[in-house]
Amino acid sequence: ISLFKLDSLHLERLNISIHKMATEVAAKIIEKVTLKAEEEEEEEEDEEDLVDPATAIKERCAEDSCSAYKAKLDECNDRVNSKSKTSETCFEEILDFYHCVDHCAASEIFKHVK
Repeated sequence: ISLFKLDSLHLERLNISIHKMATEVAAKIIEKVTLKAEEEEEEEEDEEDLVDPATAIKERCAEDSCSAYKAKLDECNDRVNSKSKTSETCFEEILDFYHCVDHCAASEIFKHVK
């Protein structure tokens, strides 16, 4: 057996060893990445969706304190929708209603600000 054949055998074994090690390292990395992704998914599932308290507060104000403005807005909308040609827009009624809701809800909303 010549020295060249020994070197080529050693190189072949070395290449096989390097390939095996690289495969093992890649498998470990893939396993860690997969575990990390699964942990992140579990954390996301555990987190509760944030709910804006302002939405519920404004809805309560619209139904309770601002019901008269809501009735005027609904009346205007019905009137406008019943006509085929009109320049009426209910803009004033919308502004009055939202002004009432914002005014009613403001102090309660700011109690939730951190």
